[in-house]
Amino acid sequence: MRRLDVLAIGLALLLGGGILYGLLLWAGLDTRAAQQISSVVLLLACLGWTFGYLKRVLRGEMTLKAQWASFETQQIQERLRSLSPEELQALQAELESEKEGIPDWVEQEKH
Repeated sequence: MRRLDVLAIGLALLLGGGILYGLLLWAGLDTRAAQQISSVVLLLACLGWTFGYLKRVLRGEMTLKAQWASFETQQIQERLRSLSPEELQALQAELESEKEGIPDWVEQEKH
C-alpha cells in the first residue's frame, strides 16, 4: 500500500465520520448520541479492517507475498525459455535423478 493510499483511506474515514455525524444530527439525534454512534461505527470499521488484515497475514495471502511469488515464477519461466534444447534436456534429466533420490553429484563421482 502506498503512502497516498494510506492518506486517502485516512481522509475517507475522517470525512465519512463527519458526514455520518452530520446526518445523525440532521435526523434529529442529540449531539451526544450522534457522537457515540459515529464513534462506534468508526471503531467497528477499524476493527473489521484490522481483523481482515490479520486473517490475510495468518493465511499467507499478503499482497507483497503474492507479488513476489508471481515475480519468481516469471523469472523461472524466462530462464527456461532462454535455455537451449540440450540444456533443457540436461535439466530435465537432473530433475528426474533428484526425484529418484540420487543427487547428480553422486553420479558424477562414480565415473
